[in-house]
Amino acid sequence: MIVVADTSPLNYLILIDRISILETLYSRIMVPHAVHDELLRSKAPGPVRSWALDPPPWLEFLSPSKTPTALLSKLDPGEAEAIALAEQLHADWLLIDEADGRDEATKRGLRTIGTLGILRDAHRAGLLNFSDEVALLRTNGFYVGQALIDALVRSL
Repeated sequence: MIVVADTSPLNYLILIDRISILETLYSRIMVPHAVHDELLRSKAPGPVRSWALDPPPWLEFLSPSKTPTALLSKLDPGEAEAIALAEQLHADWLLIDEADGRDEATKRGLRTIGTLGILRDAHRAGLLNFSDEVALLRTNGFYVGQALIDALVRSL
């Protein structure tokens, strides 16, 4: 399975100490260099920067052979590279949260899943309690509407 990650899912899973579920669910994650740069920037939370300085072996850093300039004008560099890399690799999944990036990825025929979907799948696999993890996400600045949470809880 080929999985490419954007910054946000990695960031939030690190903050709630659930980053290891990515290896359990997907085995290996491809991360564009622009995403790695975003995880290391000075504005990133300390735990995120520390994790990105010494990433686990199941993370592989790659850059797309080319990133379309149209993507760069609409999205941040991490999202643009993640979409371009997912297209190039014919990824099974693109891990991405931001609405504009998800919309663009969907237009390009990519399958996307966000942080909440990852946690839902981990809950279904018996790895964690979805509601507890959503509460942790919210304490770490993750904003999501209650309607979406309710829909996901109903799907468990």
